[in-house]
Amino acid sequence: MKKPQHSIARQRPVAIASALLMASLWAHSSALAQAPATEAATPPATNSSEPELSPVVITTRRENRVSKGATNLPMEVKDTPQSISTIDRETLRDFGATDSNDALRFGTGLTVDEWETNRTSYSSRGFEVMLTQIDGLGMTNDWGLVVGQQDTYLFDKIELVRGANGLLTGVGNASGTINYVRKRPTNKDGGEALVTVGSFGLKRAALDYNKVLTQDGKWAGRLVLVEEDKDSHLRALNNKRTAFSGIVEGQIGQDGVLTLGLTYQDNKQRSPMWGSLTLPYADGRLAEFDVSASTAQDWTLWNTRTQSAFVEYTHYLSPDWEAKFTYNRTEGKGATKLFYAYTATGYLNDDNTGLLGWPYRSDSRSSSDVVDANLTGRFGAFGRQHETVVGLSHSKQKSLTESYAGATFPVMPAFPYRGDVYPEPVWGAKSVAADGDQTITRLYAAGRLSLTDKLKGIVGVNAINLKRDGTPIYGGGTNLDNETTKKTSPYIGATYDLTPEALAYASYSDIFQAQDQRDVNGAFLKPMKGVNAEVGVKAEWLDRNLLTTFAVFSAEQKGMATIAGFDPVAQQNWYEPKDVKARGFEIEATGRVGKDTRVTAGFTSLKLTGADGNDIYEWVPRRTLKLRADTRVAALPKLRVGSGVRWQSDVEKMAGANQGAYALVDAFAAYELNDKATVRLNVNNVFDKKYLRTVQFGAIYGTPRTASLTLEYKL
Repeated sequence: MKKPQHSIARQRPVAIASALLMASLWAHSSALAQAPATEAATPPATNSSEPELSPVVITTRRENRVSKGATNLPMEVKDTPQSISTIDRETLRDFGATDSNDALRFGTGLTVDEWETNRTSYSSRGFEVMLTQIDGLGMTNDWGLVVGQQDTYLFDKIELVRGANGLLTGVGNASGTINYVRKRPTNKDGGEALVTVGSFGLKRAALDYNKVLTQDGKWAGRLVLVEEDKDSHLRALNNKRTAFSGIVEGQIGQDGVLTLGLTYQDNKQRSPMWGSLTLPYADGRLAEFDVSASTAQDWTLWNTRTQSAFVEYTHYLSPDWEAKFTYNRTEGKGATKLFYAYTATGYLNDDNTGLLGWPYRSDSRSSSDVVDANLTGRFGAFGRQHETVVGLSHSKQKSLTESYAGATFPVMPAFPYRGDVYPEPVWGAKSVAADGDQTITRLYAAGRLSLTDKLKGIVGVNAINLKRDGTPIYGGGTNLDNETTKKTSPYIGATYDLTPEALAYASYSDIFQAQDQRDVNGAFLKPMKGVNAEVGVKAEWLDRNLLTTFAVFSAEQKGMATIAGFDPVAQQNWYEPKDVKARGFEIEATGRVGKDTRVTAGFTSLKLTGADGNDIYEWVPRRTLKLRADTRVAALPKLRVGSGVRWQSDVEKMAGANQGAYALVDAFAAYELNDKATVRLNVNNVFDKKYLRTVQFGAIYGTPRTASLTLEYKL
């Protein structure tokens, strides 16, 4: 049985200071727009009625950024010796994937285990994804868990780096990295407004507007706003979300680019599920309930508020070299009133009784600071041009959770019960449940060496100093005693051009991950260590409009924390270290087939075994297939239609639930009413498939067929 765990971000007054800073800059930029234009790096526009575009040093950097996903080097996806997938803005828009969980379900090889209504774990290549980033910066997720969901409208795309994260943080595992890429200012005025209504009372409004702030085009700003309110197929569940992003970017002198941004998101959830459904009977049968089945009570809530401010400065030292400094501060605040339903045996009685209740209330805060400075450039040696990056970063994370006394453990009536069968307790005094700090200082360096005309070598090293103090976020009050860990990890890769359109690649990386889980005696497990290797072929087709990737991967992780039992007295799981090996292959094709047709297809086959050679982690699907395609209808050019299919093999949990192989189909149709307005119909789970969306820690039924209608208007 999974112990209910809890984590919510914390808030300090960073939003006020950031908002004042941005307002000041905005006002300053507006004043500049009325002042005489300063000397620009490009000649004046020939048409005086049109505002001059920004210098090329800005447009090329701002509007044509490339991924630094696996090595921190600015390399195209094709040239990176690792598997990288992109969920682009068009996919997010067309398929109505406004929540990060819905968006990530499109990712090749990525499994979304949404085993509660407000916490999710993601897995790739058999292991939980521990690293989530925004614009390439971030810290590891606590226990691989993500609280709440990002509103995808704030982002231009989502990058998925599969396999060990190379030089990104120096800590992690063989799963992968999720990187959200913010929408940044462009050099064109305009934007869009969207209004959506749909099933389960969905109401959503969104605005995205970009403004060139000065006549010479050196400064631009972008504002993104979202408001959403929706119910759910789960009984009484309601989600309200407000999201905001404001970014100002411009040129400082002739060689500098300064970017300042603020992001804010407020999520309010009513009647959330804390934990999952218990479905097994003692004889192995599984209970069958309506898809609306929920253990929540009407008084429960789970509110999170996060805000992030960042400043980024890039200075171009020469045509070949640039220095970059980034600082990101994230704060938040949250409050919960939750109700967990579980059984001491792990089974329901034949009459669906046997559940016990566990009410819980907490206030939580957390903050994180990430500072990164690096130097990137090209240099000549041995008659060839090479690329390199050298950087230093420092990250600090603090978390505090205070829980309330007053919990009792009532015997619940037969399930499914109503949302008013157990009244809210009278809460008592508040005490510290978890209070911990974590800092990571790392020095990293990487180089892409041109060994021959066709052969490129990539080498890198990442040296970290990790310190943890206090209690881990789910540590149950046990002190970490200012634990310090030092580790140096190498990264090696190579690419070889088979033809101008195809290359073969290989990469190897160390794996290292500190672990918060405890053994049966209450001691923390030692860090997990291992190795990750990948070889593959990437090729471009159809005049480089279609990219295909074939990858074979192998990873070995030693001492990985694995649930081994549940302590009913301490009310928490205990773990034991396991050696786990993952092997498999992936195939992906993505791009355009013809002028008006886009396709993405991804298939993953995986084998997971323990030290004894037998299967392990049986709740992870061994095979997944993701397909999506859209096209413009030739006979009706204003109509675009598309469909997506997500299939996975069967999964099970020993002494728990199981789910056979299943496929879900989504579809959309978008019609251009005129040159500014488009209406789009989305239908998800077209065939109304009933399924369990996870069996890892209990079970929750997936969303049945839903529909939504969106009006998009260009501004």
